[in-house]
Amino acid sequence: MYGLRTESAFDSAHFLTDYYGKCENLHGHRWRIVVEIEQEDLQAEGTMKDMVLDFGVFKKAVRDFADSLDHTFLVEEGSLKPETIAALESEGFSLTILPFRTTAENLARYAFETLTKQGLPVSMVEVDETPNNRSFYRK
Repeated sequence: MYGLRTESAFDSAHFLTDYYGKCENLHGHRWRIVVEIEQEDLQAEGTMKDMVLDFGVFKKAVRDFADSLDHTFLVEEGSLKPETIAALESEGFSLTILPFRTTAENLARYAFETLTKQGLPVSMVEVDETPNNRSFYRK
């Protein structure tokens, strides 16, 4: 099995609904995302001959994903009143409404699924919420 690994990071705010602790309050993280791709064989021809994938292509896909969440407020769909969403947007805040609770575990799965849909042979995604706390999602 051959593989590549790259990483990126993004800063965003979130809070956890139905949680009883510090994380129920709005707070931010410097999220670190590590993505691994794997395949049985190296490519046989073309500019990517003897590669899993060109590192430039791989890095760009991961960084584009991270950039899509950078400096935005990650909001679980339905967790805030429509009036609150409208007020935040009218003030110019960047919101990313997601159909899941914004845990590190769910963000890892979201990255995995998003990058897989782009055709990358993703085998694992890690998301660090802090330097000492990490989640992962793999096949």
